[in-house]
Amino acid sequence: MPYRPNRRTFVKSIAAFGAVGCTGLWRTPGWAALGPAGELAELSGEHFELVIDQRQVMLGGQARSAQTINGGLPGPLLRWREGDTVTLKVHNRLSEPTSLHWHGILLPANMDGVPGLSFHGIAPGETYEYRFKVRQHGTYWYHSHSGFQEQTGVYGPLVIEPREPAPTPMREHVLMLTDWTDESPERIFARLKKEPGYYNQNPRTLGTFIHDAGVQGLGATLRERWMWARMRMDPTDLADVTGQAYTYLVNGRAPDDNFNCLFTPGEPLRLRFINGSAMTYFDVRIPGLKMTVVAADGQPVQPVSVDEFRLAVAETLDVEVRPEAEGPYTVFAQAMDRSGYARATLGTRPGVAAAVPALDAPVAVSMADLGMGHSEHGGMPGMDMKGMDMEGMDMKGMDMPQAPATHHPASESGNPLVDMQVTAPTARLADPGIGLRDNGRRVLTYADLRSTFSDPDGREPSRELELHLTGHMDKYVWAFDGVKFADAEPIRLKYGERVRITLVNDTMMAHPIHLHGMWSDLEDEHGRFLVRKHTIDVPPGTRRSYRVSADALGRWAYHCHMLYHMEAGMFREVRVDE
Repeated sequence: MPYRPNRRTFVKSIAAFGAVGCTGLWRTPGWAALGPAGELAELSGEHFELVIDQRQVMLGGQARSAQTINGGLPGPLLRWREGDTVTLKVHNRLSEPTSLHWHGILLPANMDGVPGLSFHGIAPGETYEYRFKVRQHGTYWYHSHSGFQEQTGVYGPLVIEPREPAPTPMREHVLMLTDWTDESPERIFARLKKEPGYYNQNPRTLGTFIHDAGVQGLGATLRERWMWARMRMDPTDLADVTGQAYTYLVNGRAPDDNFNCLFTPGEPLRLRFINGSAMTYFDVRIPGLKMTVVAADGQPVQPVSVDEFRLAVAETLDVEVRPEAEGPYTVFAQAMDRSGYARATLGTRPGVAAAVPALDAPVAVSMADLGMGHSEHGGMPGMDMKGMDMEGMDMKGMDMPQAPATHHPASESGNPLVDMQVTAPTARLADPGIGLRDNGRRVLTYADLRSTFSDPDGREPSRELELHLTGHMDKYVWAFDGVKFADAEPIRLKYGERVRITLVNDTMMAHPIHLHGMWSDLEDEHGRFLVRKHTIDVPPGTRRSYRVSADALGRWAYHCHMLYHMEAGMFREVRVDE
């Protein structure tokens, strides 16, 4: 995609289009083919033709170049039915190879759509036929696994109907959250390699130093600034790519496009949220409406009522709402770093709008967020800053619950690609996350999520694998155990075994980790089954464990779903052999 000089993406309003929206669909045996103008295009059935092409799309009243599926941004909403065998012919009309990966879907390895592992990719001018039986239902999505195409438009929503339809149909809306940029992703990646804080909109300044010194004292502020400087990190650098380069979209529409979704007062609505962004975590709420979470990553969970939830990259979440009044209501999804937001409206008629909340104040990473605590001797067992002398530092307010020390692989020792290590991480499953604590709203946490079923496997894991999520912010290098994908051996699992994977985040960034082809059964702090997912969010300084049944032969991708982190090395092959 050609580079354009303006780093800000496109203007907020699209007057040429006016308000766009969706009527919502009653889920009945008779499936719709395509929605009315302004809705997501929708395809259903067992046979699909998908064309990936370079197209001009109208954004901000101007033609923009995007890589599209069937001419749309995002691609069409695909509806499958559990138990059916689907056939998808994907035609590549790009001038470069492409692919489609069916995120979270259980299927044969050669249908998974990862070039170099599953197949060779789809060359320009060629067609690849995916064919497999659908073994699950729920909310999912699909996207390219070739280069940076996921950033440039090759993605779409996916909903799988249960084999037996619900006895009481419910109107529903699919809301796909993404980040769009006019910059070429290759240029973004090159900038991050040269200057990781390039897109940081809230760097600390002399003014913030004077403010902090007035609040904390000059000595404490100097010591705290010195520590971050020695780490070569910036506590305000929450997102590698921010609203300086991104415009945040709902179903391909910018905030002032006011994507509308209709409802009738008093009726229940199911909202299917999908985070299909390349790099953005979204904090989602609907002012004036409680949300009842009913599914996570396509799997049903015990209902829990919340005001707000954080959706990591690649996660999906289904909620139910019941607007009693006509509203309208704003669906507000702000980026975790508060540099922008995506927005839609629930209304009783097209074109209505509700007040849009102000962005929350920008937040900064604290030592506590990194897993740092202080011991009775005043040290900092939570984090090893690779040789930093922490003597004499004021650690007031940084207390954290202590956990048993973790052991680091030899590959991290003396490694120039590893800039810090956690020594006493905790799971922090009940923590809403940075920027969401004590905000006066009921915020969903992983500790709230409980599958409606017990551990589907039932066996205790026969062995445990511990992997460390590592990085070097200043060099913009990411990896497992300090070893980039190009230099790593595959992780080998024996077919049929049950293993426990423990992830320790040794970085200051959150990482959504996705294992292809198999479920990830998240455990609580005591090793008890909690919830089944396909993507596990691992915040800074945390240790989280989940069980995996190696029930799918073949070569599978295992990676951070932050696109630029994956490209920078946080990727492994998992090989399941007999």
